[in-house]
Amino acid sequence: MERLFDVITFDCYGTLIDWEEGIGTAFAAAAALAGVMLDHTAVLQAYGEGEPAVEAEGYRSYRAVLAETARRVAVRLGWPLTEKRASFLADSVPDWQPFADTNPALTRLAAAGYRLGILSNVDDDLLAGTLRHFGVTFDLLVTAEQVRSYKPAPGHFHAASRWMGGWRWLHVAQSLFHDVSPAGSLGIPVAWINRKGEGGPNEGHTVREFRTLLELADWLA
Repeated sequence: MERLFDVITFDCYGTLIDWEEGIGTAFAAAAALAGVMLDHTAVLQAYGEGEPAVEAEGYRSYRAVLAETARRVAVRLGWPLTEKRASFLADSVPDWQPFADTNPALTRLAAAGYRLGILSNVDDDLLAGTLRHFGVTFDLLVTAEQVRSYKPAPGHFHAASRWMGGWRWLHVAQSLFHDVSPAGSLGIPVAWINRKGEGGPNEGHTVREFRTLLELADWLA
């Protein structure tokens, strides 16, 4: 069967990396040191609402985004976190782990001859710390630090498009807000990794919807 695409790019945190587990674990550990217990679900809900708001205030490094978001989440949950101690979340990023299906799927796609890339709302050094968890080499890395903006702003996608040339491109992501909708609005084919079986509109932008990256690899490879 003729391949439909030449290059597969991925959102990193939430698609390849289990960022909810990473965030929850980091908050629990830091709060425990302060003698505070936090509800895991409440942390993730507050974080999911807080981070986009911080990013929308204007570009700052992702370390700064993480620190400010951590501080606001802590305040919301009744933990008086100081600005100095709020760096715990950024410090934890290189320890966040891939989903169980990430490396098997990436290995299959690389073996099938696809070029692979990452488009991530992160600093270069934080992504470098994460890359050690992957068993493949990526041909393209686009970060917020490079484009000076955060998805859903189009900077990542414009930068990747310039790199593509004439290659056929599929973007793969979990977040409808950060990736699926903005990429689709730019005419970029998107595969939605819907790990939680969530409903809701995808505005017709997804090429395909999958529950896991292995299902994606089955389709492509």
